[in-house]
Order: sequence, then C-alpha cells, then structure tokens
Amino acid sequence: MSFFESRSPIFGSSRTRSFLLRLTVTLLLLGGFTSVALWRVDLAWSNTWLAIKAINPWWYVTAVMVHYLTFVFRGYRWILLLRNSSSIDQKWTPSLWYASRVILMSWFANSVAWFRIGDAYRAYIYAEDSKTSFSSSMGVVLADRIVDLAVIVVLMVTGVGILLVAGQIQPPIFILILGLGLLVVIVGALSAMVIMRKWLSSKLPHQISDTYHKFYDATMGSFRRMDIVFLLAVGAWLCEVGRLFFILKAMGISVSAGLVIFAPMANGLLSGVPLTPGGLGFVEAGVTGLLGLELSFEIAVAIVLVDRTISFLSTIVFGGLIFFIRQINSLRYAIQEKS
Repeated sequence: MSFFESRSPIFGSSRTRSFLLRLTVTLLLLGGFTSVALWRVDLAWSNTWLAIKAINPWWYVTAVMVHYLTFVFRGYRWILLLRNSSSIDQKWTPSLWYASRVILMSWFANSVAWFRIGDAYRAYIYAEDSKTSFSSSMGVVLADRIVDLAVIVVLMVTGVGILLVAGQIQPPIFILILGLGLLVVIVGALSAMVIMRKWLSSKLPHQISDTYHKFYDATMGSFRRMDIVFLLAVGAWLCEVGRLFFILKAMGISVSAGLVIFAPMANGLLSGVPLTPGGLGFVEAGVTGLLGLELSFEIAVAIVLVDRTISFLSTIVFGGLIFFIRQINSLRYAIQEKS
C-alpha cells in the first residue's frame, strides 16, 4: 500500500482546520517567547546575531542531513517492534519509507499540538492503513517510547560520566534524576500491567477487557530481539548528538564531549513535556542553561536558536508537507468513493 495513496480518510476537513489552528497557535507562541526574550532578558543580542550570521552553511546542511537520518533508524526500529508484537496481524508490514514518514508526521503533530498527540496519531495512522486495532498499534508505540526513554537515560549517564571525569563543569544532576524517575515510573506501570492483568479481566466489561488485552499483548510482545532494537535506538539518538556536533562545527564553537552528548538527551527529555507543543519554551530554556555552563549566554542562545530551526521549525515544514499531501489524497479518494 502506498503511503500517499491511502484511501482511509485519516482526518476530515474539520480536523485539518483544527491542525491549522494549532499550527497558528504554536507559531504565535514561538513569536511570543521570542518577544519576551527580546524584551525582558538582559542579553547582548548583537553578539547572538553575529554568531548566527557567521555560520558555515555546508556544516549546517550536514547537521540537517544527520538530523533526518534519525528517522531511518526510528522507522526501522518501529518496524522491528511491530514484527516482535504477537498481537499485530502481519497481513501488511510497513516499508522503511512508510515508517520513517509516519514518524516524521507524528513529530509534526507533537510540534503543533499539546499532550504529545503525535504518538496517538502515529498509532491511528498505522491502525487505519494496516486494518489492525488502535489498541494494538498504540501498545507498540508505547513500547517504542519506553525504548527511547531507556536510551536517553543511558546516554545521559554516559555524558555525565564524561563530564565528571573531565572535571571541567559540574553537570546538572536533576535532569538525570528526572529521566531516571520517569523510567522507574514506566517500569512500575509495566509491572502493574502484568500483575493486574488477570484481575482486570474478571472486573472489566468484555469489550473493554478485550481492548486492554490487545494493548497489553502488543506492548509486552514488542520487547523481543531487544539487542537490535536497542542498537537502532542508540543510532537514532546519536543522530541527535551529531546534529548538535555539526551545528557547533558550523558556528566554530567547541564544548566538551560530555556536554555534546548530554544536551541533546536533555532536549529529548524536555521536548516530551506535554504542557507546550514540542516542549516549546522548556527545551530552549533548559538547553541554553546547559550550554551556558561552558559558553557565554549569548552564544548559548545562538546555538539553541540554530538547533531549533532544524529540530522544531524544519519538522513543522517537512512533516506538515507530508501531512497535507496525505490529507489531500485522502480527501480526493473520499470524493471519488462518493461519486
């Protein structure tokens, strides 16, 4: 099945308008944060602008390419998790091309909407295209997110270790504690799912119980062949590290290796904050603070602004383009079926 030729009406026109509204609100928020920063923050913006203007375009393009390579790793990892899951009917297995684009669309949704709706959107798209249940599809997406968090924590620990050994700066342990805390909560929730499964089966109505079992089987069944899955996850996050590395290269700035590893992991953790689209505001403040441990505040802001043109703005542009092409084709097929 072609991704762009899907006949399932993923979203109707009203929902498309809703996404356009969210996109507008997100861009207004971005403009608002920028305006407040320009007005209230005591910052020599001329130095920030000079650092941005001095960027080497070739290294910047390399950073963009490395960033989008992450979707190849993430797409293949998602395919493996789908194959691992015993509850997914494998009448149709997505291609790497399909999986990578769906993940990019889910990132677009996360960038323009609150509460990480993109994760549910990814599950919904796959469920519609593969004719499987949403609960099963969502279970695999949950497993994918758990693997992501585990790798973030591992790489954070690695970055902290390098910083401590180098002894140049004292890393902010509270972010690492936050990541570890989230991981403990998720492991606890998975344990509760296992323990409570039989008890819930007897207490819940049949339809709800069946939905829960599909979700449970898909989630737990995904955790197989984890060596390959984990390596793909590491590869995906090293692309995030590579993006920051080449941005620093483009701007002629150097920081310690530990910070180059730690900062993108903090970015990934903070972007998951569901209070704003794409962690808007939280990511900028957090990563600027981290880079400010070694650099001047003006230069740290410049790096974060350049980085967000790739990780946030380009996601809205390219992810949104794929989303709207799919929408147009879905509406076209819907019109053809009615006529």
